[in-house]
Amino acid sequence: MDDTRPRPAWVREGRKPRVVIVGGGFGGLHAARALSRDDVELLVLDRTNHHLFQPLLYQVATATLPPSDITAPIRWLLRKQRNTSVLMTEVQSIDVHRRIVTADNGARKIPYDFLIVAAGARHAYFGHPEWETVAPGLKSIRDALTLRNRILTAFEQAELTEDPLEQQAWLTFVLVGGGPTGVELAGMIPTIAQQSMPREFRRIASLQARVVLLEGGPKVLGSYPDSLSRQARTDLIALGVDVRTGAMVTNVAPGEVRVGADETIHTHTVIWAAGNAASPLGASIGAPRDRAGRVIVARDLSVPDHPEIFVIGDMAYVASPDGMEVPSVAPAAMQMGRHAATNIRRTLEARPPLPFAYSNKGDLATIGRHRAIADLGRVRLSGSIAWWFWLFLHILYLAGFRNRLSVLIQWAYSYFTYERGARLITDTGNATTPNTSSVRGT
Repeated sequence: MDDTRPRPAWVREGRKPRVVIVGGGFGGLHAARALSRDDVELLVLDRTNHHLFQPLLYQVATATLPPSDITAPIRWLLRKQRNTSVLMTEVQSIDVHRRIVTADNGARKIPYDFLIVAAGARHAYFGHPEWETVAPGLKSIRDALTLRNRILTAFEQAELTEDPLEQQAWLTFVLVGGGPTGVELAGMIPTIAQQSMPREFRRIASLQARVVLLEGGPKVLGSYPDSLSRQARTDLIALGVDVRTGAMVTNVAPGEVRVGADETIHTHTVIWAAGNAASPLGASIGAPRDRAGRVIVARDLSVPDHPEIFVIGDMAYVASPDGMEVPSVAPAAMQMGRHAATNIRRTLEARPPLPFAYSNKGDLATIGRHRAIADLGRVRLSGSIAWWFWLFLHILYLAGFRNRLSVLIQWAYSYFTYERGARLITDTGNATTPNTSSVRGT
């Protein structure tokens, strides 16, 4: 190290360097694990006490899995790391000049020497935040329970009403956005309506439930190859989903969704899966951001002019060496977390940081029973083989043996009986009340 440079604060003060990680999602958790054996003081901050396996969040929303099956306490996951502490606290801002994280509305000031920001993202309503009241999205456990309540309440309300038009409005489910979340939800709701409900309701024909998937772009699953996108559309139509591409939503209001200038769909259940907005925490860093609010980071994932700060996961805009954008998916967040930890270690060893290179292991999406697609680079799969492959990988990546075993049992139960093991309406207020929870890490 150049001896003319000022000594770092931890050297002058005779202490270990403090690494603060904001967010206990995929990126933050993998960064923490990668630093488990380093001689640092590691502090993980999250507004909840649990790590969430987001890829299976839609299965909580559709009553297949209980919330406990896809979550694990952050403290438990990091319990063996003697250099690590965990605080359940909500971060509001970052003072990059004083190197201080402010949490709990100013009540807590946390200094850092290195900072990894992985606070995730929320839904983007494209200038219409008022739509969230009617059309909640799916990013957290609270979101999933809100949607579960709304979907199950729709069938209950349809059973109550004697007005055929009102009954049809309750049995119409509109999903806005044809990405993985929208497609997976759209494929699951017909299974609930056609297999789980008919034997239990007496006054409604649940087989007549209508699912409408609205995508503003030219195809569903726009990031997938055309052949797999077409297969996904074919599978959705086979399940009875009304798939519409080039369908721009122009208004969302209680009881209706307006498409384009002329069409109105009458519905009481709208689910938003159309876009993401990065955590507003990125604004306090002061670095350039893209239209989605993501911090435009350097090749090594650090913030320009602040090599001690790394932004990862859904909060980071990263261009790969070939000029392609690194996707906001869990595998990318995991790799970014490990890479940020590596560059902190290299800095402590007086070595230059390394540029980040994303290794895409493949993309998968499930559409329904025995229906899935997998883009594995040169290999592209669809149908039953892709579905079983999807099941295996998601079991493999779940945190903790208990969760893996429980999910396996729940899936087996649903597979053989078509029943939903978590079909509870836990809060009737959530059926009509928007979710305003703040961001968590990814």
